[in-house]
Amino acid sequence: MIQKLFEILIFLLSLSYLVFIGSLSSSWFEERFELGSGPEITVIIHPGQSARDVAKTFFTERIVDNPSELAKWMVTLGIDRKIQPGRYDIRKGSPWEVAKQLAASKPYTFTRTIIPGSDILTLHTAFTGGEGPDLVSILSSMEPEAPSMKEIFPEDPVARLAFLLPDTYKLSSKDLKYLFSNSMALWWKKVGILLEAKGRLEESSDLAILASLVEKEAMWNDERPRIAGVIVNRLARNMPLQIDATVVYAWKLKGQELDRVLYKHLEIDSEYNTYRNKGLPPAAICVPSLESWLAAIEPEKHEYLYYVATRDGHHLFSKNYSDHKKAIKEAARGLSDDG
Repeated sequence: MIQKLFEILIFLLSLSYLVFIGSLSSSWFEERFELGSGPEITVIIHPGQSARDVAKTFFTERIVDNPSELAKWMVTLGIDRKIQPGRYDIRKGSPWEVAKQLAASKPYTFTRTIIPGSDILTLHTAFTGGEGPDLVSILSSMEPEAPSMKEIFPEDPVARLAFLLPDTYKLSSKDLKYLFSNSMALWWKKVGILLEAKGRLEESSDLAILASLVEKEAMWNDERPRIAGVIVNRLARNMPLQIDATVVYAWKLKGQELDRVLYKHLEIDSEYNTYRNKGLPPAAICVPSLESWLAAIEPEKHEYLYYVATRDGHHLFSKNYSDHKKAIKEAARGLSDDG
């Protein structure tokens, strides 16, 4: 009798233990028992990869022996469509263990920002500290994914810089080529498709140059289309653009930074000097913002030919040189009062 009662007691205790264990969340086990074994292995998951692609990557890195089972567990755990690109540090284990690690992990991403108005030299300093990979070589090796973009992609690697779209990018790799590829893809999505829809893809090189000039000349978004209109008007009248930013860029290419453009600087012998050369410079002088691109695509229609900056970065616009001289004096008074 005692033996029977003892067996029943053991059974009830075992049953209670199983019920208790069953009530615990999976995180309870994961906090107490390490999934997988050995050191963590870094894996990069790229945007657009499917569960099968990810499983193959983990198999290639020898983290899991059965990629098909891993893909199945990813589907079972509901992470096959939620997987985010980035860097993951995962231990070797069974397909279930690897899938559970993946489900509990948050990807580590690298953040890179392309600032509007950056040129090839400033980007090189920002991304490499003045050392490291040559951006010209990287741009030379680039090839856009969009077939239509391939048709209008400049041969000059520096000119390709204008087809990056400024933004902050979260990336799964520090590779600058990967950054540029993402940035060009965003340019195509935001600008290229618009140009294609308007039947203006063939104008993209000139529009890129125009957008870069607007970027350097305009501080306020509401003035960008108007400044673009001034540049277009001067081009139509075969007037030299006389944009200081092109002179600054010309001197920068020769290794000299200008804080202020003086008359002596206007004599520089350069294709980019829009005081000495009529028409657009040979290539964009910086990376234009989306707002500058839109202004270049749809410049404001007016009769202005001149503008001068005021103390707050806005501009006074004039239709003739006589009015422009008055505007210069007015702007100068404002600057003097501010000083």
